[in-house]
Amino acid sequence: MTDRGYLHRRINHSEKVYVMGDVHTNTVEGFWSLVKRGIGGVYHSVGSNYLQSYLNEYSFRYNRRFDVQPMFTSFLKQVHKNTIQPTADRVDDTPVPF
Repeated sequence: MTDRGYLHRRINHSEKVYVMGDVHTNTVEGFWSLVKRGIGGVYHSVGSNYLQSYLNEYSFRYNRRFDVQPMFTSFLKQVHKNTIQPTADRVDDTPVPF
């Protein structure tokens, strides 16, 4: 991970150490809790061939949990930004208001 610019530090839970300065596992434990509750509560089970898609969805939700803009509006902006729309096929060139 260091070759990609990340600093990796460890917490030794077996020695009853859970926080060491700004190093902790609370963030990742919170994320996995959200994923497990979401998959178990909404989808009930996930096949291994679709697991990455579900993890992508929950990563999107988790990373935007404090956004002021509603999540659906963020989603629509991403779809619009990543969709190729030739101008010849459009009715007009009026921008979509988001």
